[in-house]
Formats: sequence, structure tokens, C-alpha cells
Amino acid sequence: MNSASSSSIAVFDLGKTNSKLFIFAADGSMVAESRTRPVWRDKGGLRVLDDGHLFSWMQGELNELADRHRISGVMFSGHGCTFALVAGSSLAAPILDYEQEPPSDVAARIDRLVPAFEETFSPRLPLGFNYGRHILWLQDRDPALLENCDTILAYPQFWSWRFAGVAVSEVSYLGCHSHLWAPLNDDYSSLVHEQGWRCKMPAMARAGAPVGTWNTKSRTLTVHNGVHDSNAALYYYRSLGFSDFTLVSTGTWVIIFNLACALDALDSERDMLANVTVDHQPAATIRFMGGREYEIASGGWNKPIGLEAVAAVIRKGIFALPSFAPGGPMPGCEGCFVGPAAEGEERAAAALLYVVLMTDLSLSLIRSENDIVIDGGLVKTGLYQVLLATLRPKQKVLVSAVSEGSALGAAALAFESTGLSPFVNECGRADPVAIDGLSAYRTRWLSLAQSRLGGMSPGKEANG
Repeated sequence: MNSASSSSIAVFDLGKTNSKLFIFAADGSMVAESRTRPVWRDKGGLRVLDDGHLFSWMQGELNELADRHRISGVMFSGHGCTFALVAGSSLAAPILDYEQEPPSDVAARIDRLVPAFEETFSPRLPLGFNYGRHILWLQDRDPALLENCDTILAYPQFWSWRFAGVAVSEVSYLGCHSHLWAPLNDDYSSLVHEQGWRCKMPAMARAGAPVGTWNTKSRTLTVHNGVHDSNAALYYYRSLGFSDFTLVSTGTWVIIFNLACALDALDSERDMLANVTVDHQPAATIRFMGGREYEIASGGWNKPIGLEAVAAVIRKGIFALPSFAPGGPMPGCEGCFVGPAAEGEERAAAALLYVVLMTDLSLSLIRSENDIVIDGGLVKTGLYQVLLATLRPKQKVLVSAVSEGSALGAAALAFESTGLSPFVNECGRADPVAIDGLSAYRTRWLSLAQSRLGGMSPGKEANG
């Protein structure tokens, strides 16, 4: 057995609220995992990442597990919206929490600099959801900061730099609603050129490519170039042979990709955008914070939900209406419940129906008529995929047997660079169920949501 076929890949899947380590053996099996919560601190009037705390955890885990699992490489998958400014061998500024809004007077100045949607296919989003906006904010706070900064790194590339000391760029993260990338030109946007940032962008490398090494106590690991997490999930299913399909990647965000949708269908006012695949291909996308919204609307419910509770919510006419978090295709409203009061499992069932209906609406807005593949945390609810299959009977709804598509995709990219392709298709079909009144409930939900949006069309009804 050669060394490539007997070694494992360590994948750090770095989320906003949870950071995870997965070890994948050369046969594709997951042989170990561990988790931590990133620490965010207030510093100088900003909320910032304690990157040293997270780096210490990452190093400790690798040192402990590298020999036991014959780890040969380390790979990074990162949540969107985050960047690092580097000067020399250290950060020029702390890494920002993307969930903070610049002061209104600052926003008025910097938002005038943002390129048109038709160039970047990045909608104008609040907070730091466009991380180019947060770079402008830091520049506005300290005009000398960007002048003294050597390098602008996306979040996964910050970690490959921390481990290997090598700065590179990667297109899937740059192309993730950052305002920094022009997908149709396959190049940096006018914002980058006009602000003089182009010289601070390191050379491009493909996600998964080896960029350097890092030494544990006893082994030398290859450091692979990281990737945007949802794009990693998209790559994973494409690597399994899926081609004409819509991916519903769920977690804190529900991010829906449909490569079959033309970019002219995208509506910048509804959190629709073009992501960019690891191979530089524009990918029509729509998204909302479904996992976060479910947690808020359900009151933190973490138990199973029965069909009986869903049926009771439909029968009683209990509706959760948008939106319980910023962004998404129903902007400008505060989330609320209407109808009889709901507690416990029924409140959670109403929250689940809300997330399902937001997904259904998003699928229609992004013109999804092909097979649907669902991946990620919402699969664990059990009913999410069943309800979606019931609402969209003309489409095949497939559910991944694993919930960590972004980590698997990151591992697949790293393995690919060593000549391995160990993963196999383990998706199963979600079958519709008979639920009295579900179609009428959807129609009523759309009407109620529409009335709160002041006339914005909620899109065509789903193809049921």
C-alpha cells in the first residue's frame, strides 16, 4: 500500500458559532471528529475573533490525532463573509464578526463605492454579509490601515497562511457575495481596482491545492488551500456525478444553488446572487438564514417534531412569518407569529413549516425544476425533506446520508490533489406524505407574507 492510499486528511470546517474537525481516511470514512466554539470578543468598539484561541485548539487537535490516524494533510472549509488583513507575519487588524453594522454615517459613505449588481452579482446586504463592505469600513475608520496592509486574505486562506506561512487566494470564497469579484469577467471587481487593493490580493490557487507544510510534534502535514463551505458541498455532489440538480445546503444558512438557472433571473432585492464554483463557474444562488431562523422561531427546540404537531399547526392556522434574521428573499419585516398562540412542539412545528416554505419559495424564485439534493443540519429534523417533497411532487428530492457536505467536499478537494477519489453516492429519496391542508396553508402563508412586504411579489407558487 502506498503512502497516499494509507493516509488521512484533516478538515477544519470553520463556522461562525461552531468550528469542527473531521478526519477522513483514504477510503472516505470519517474516523474522528471534534468541535469547539469560536470566541468572539469586544475590542476597540468592534466585535472580533480571538484567532489565537482557535489556532491553539486547531494545533492541539492535530498534534494529538496526527499519528493515531496517519494524517498527511490539513484542509479548511470556511463560512462566508469573513476576511483577514495581514501585515508581515501578523494581523494588521482583528478579524471582524460579520454580524455588525457600520454606523449610518459611515454606511452612507462606503455604500456609494459598491459596484453595481450587474457586475458582481453581489446584492447589497446588511452588516458584513458583503465582506468588501467591511473592508471599506475598516479603511474608513483608519485610512492608513489598508496602505500598511500587505495582503487581503479570505477566511479559509487566512488559516492556510497561519499554518503554512504562504498567502494565496481562492475563487469560490472571493466570489461569495463579497463585492470583490466580477463572475462574468472571471476577475476582480472594479471596487478592488479603484481602491488599489489588487496588489494586495495574492496569487490564485485552486481549492484543495497544496500550498505548503506544517509540522506536528512528529509528522509533516501538507497544507491545502481552503474553500468556501457551501461551495465545498456543491463540489462534493458534483464529484459524485450529479450534474443537473439543485443543491439545498443547510446549516446556519440555507444556501440554494441551481447551475441551470440563468443569471438574469437573479433579483438583488431578494438575497439572490451568483456564487462562483471552485472551477470559476458562476452559480445562481438564493439564501436565507434558515438554521438561525428555525432556532429563533422555535424557541430553541432541539427535540423531534411529529407529523401530528405539524398537522395541528396547519389545522389551527398558526403561521410564522418572515423574517427572524437579516437577509433572505422576504426582506424588511420582523419575524412574527399570527393565529392562535403556540408553545412547545407546536411552536417548533410552525417554525419548521416556516423554514420549509421559505425553502420552497426560494426554489421557485431560482427556477428549480430539476432534482433537489438536500444536505446539512436541517436534515436532522426528519420532516424538513419530507415536507419539501410533499410541496414539490414534480421534483425528485434526494437526501444525503451524511450531514457534513461542506467537510466532505473539502476533503474531496484535498484528496483529489493526491489522486484519490474515495467518496460514493449515498443519497436516498425523500417521499411525500399525505398532510391535509398543506397546499392551502402554503397559499395562505404566501398571502400573509406578501401583505407584510408592501407589494413585493413573492414569486410564482411552487410547482405542486
